[in-house]
Amino acid sequence: MLVVISGLPGVGKTTVADIVGARLGAVRLSIDPVEEALLATGFPRGWKTGVAAYEAVGVIAELNLRAGRTVVVDAVNDSEPARETWRRAAVSAGSTLCWVVLTMSDTAGHASRLDGRHRGFSHIPEPTWTEVAGRTMEPWRDRHRAIDVSGSSEDVAAEVERYVVEFRSDA
Repeated sequence: MLVVISGLPGVGKTTVADIVGARLGAVRLSIDPVEEALLATGFPRGWKTGVAAYEAVGVIAELNLRAGRTVVVDAVNDSEPARETWRRAAVSAGSTLCWVVLTMSDTAGHASRLDGRHRGFSHIPEPTWTEVAGRTMEPWRDRHRAIDVSGSSEDVAAEVERYVVEFRSDA
């Protein structure tokens, strides 16, 4: 099974994906470290490098799915082309695809999460609240669960796990 945790920067995708991945014994994959590595090797910052990072992680996800592993990915996935990466990986590996979209209704809290955030990247700048607030998510056409991250990361992860179990039983 491929579990893709999506949402705008700063909602806690990586933290929740780490918890869910550990609890499921899953392979954990993330876009940002791959994009950071590409930029560190001289790729230009921009859309093409971001797409390359998605595609590279998509291939790694597919290989792990083919090996029978559960994969948890965290990525913004704000557009249909980004989401298509995961659809292709799941279909190619004969796997199910479970979408989770993390949201944060507390805009002040969301803004404060970004203020002073440093994830240790040298080539990927941290987004500002203005940049994040100006982003849009294309409407979702796939079945998904939207989860507000107002609770603790542990509570959000537990809700994601419950959805994954529900999704598996429906698939």
